[in-house]
Amino acid sequence: MEYDLFGLGNALVDALVVVDDVELVKRHDLKRGTMHLVDDARWQGVYDEVRSDAVEMHPGGSCANAVSTAAHLGAVSTFCGLVGTDPLGQTYETRLKEVLGGHHLVHRDLEPTGKCLSLISTADAERTMLTDLGVSMQLSPREVPLDAIAQARWLHVTGYLFTGDTMAEAALAALDKALQVGTRISVDLGDPFVIQHFRDRVDLVIERYADLVFMNEEEAMMLCDGNALDALRKMEKHVETVVLKLGKRGSLIQHQGQLIPVEASVVKALDTTGAGDAYAGGFLFGLTRGWDPLHCGRLASEVAGLTVAQVGGVVRDVPLLRDLVVRHERRTN
Repeated sequence: MEYDLFGLGNALVDALVVVDDVELVKRHDLKRGTMHLVDDARWQGVYDEVRSDAVEMHPGGSCANAVSTAAHLGAVSTFCGLVGTDPLGQTYETRLKEVLGGHHLVHRDLEPTGKCLSLISTADAERTMLTDLGVSMQLSPREVPLDAIAQARWLHVTGYLFTGDTMAEAALAALDKALQVGTRISVDLGDPFVIQHFRDRVDLVIERYADLVFMNEEEAMMLCDGNALDALRKMEKHVETVVLKLGKRGSLIQHQGQLIPVEASVVKALDTTGAGDAYAGGFLFGLTRGWDPLHCGRLASEVAGLTVAQVGGVVRDVPLLRDLVVRHERRTN
């Protein structure tokens, strides 16, 4: 089977809850608005404080969110990640199959499925995340379905893969295969944490593999010691297309030396969880349809806007998304 998009990432069950986060964040010594890697005990400690609220559970992880978004828009997509055979893993597999029609999940007995708790602020929709990776980072290179990657137009990975040695080896095996067979490579840097602690791996992926890189302003500033535009210029000699996501200020797309501004979609934000993933999914969908970067960015911005106007990292109103595609197709013709 041929795929528009193959995603390789951490399979994490998303637990989403809207809370007054100020005291909660302070009490647990968290940095507001960032992702924290924690063990199961710390995850459970925070979860136990909010579980009486309306917690929503969805199959997620940054890469899976992007791939699912692209699939809802109409791309033939698949995802590979590692889950346990526990109830959370079973739920993840069932829900993912509903979205993609199939998958390339790998299972591991007697291991817990990874999970991410998103604390969504009632004040401004900012999210603070606690991630227990569980078994998700134990995928080995031999478990990566290289034949499926060879049948895909795009391989999409996130920087989170490079935070663990075993998964980093699996990711590099996938990237090597894509490079060998001509599958194009998309990389979302994922989080400033990744750049801060795994800079050598990030630089390697950017310089050797990436055709497309997504990053936010904080990640760009960390790459170039405080100047986001410098990051664009730095990547120009290595990467064909770089997307700098600027939140409410829209995005900047650097493509083959040309800088293309894209306005943000103006909405009332309810939950910013997954906005960057939605943007990536929308942008990648446009590329699979042969759209130019400007039109890819405009679709991506609208999809991201729909995402932040709801709770959850994936817009699940498929008819709405397909109508959006039709409108943008008219503009590209």
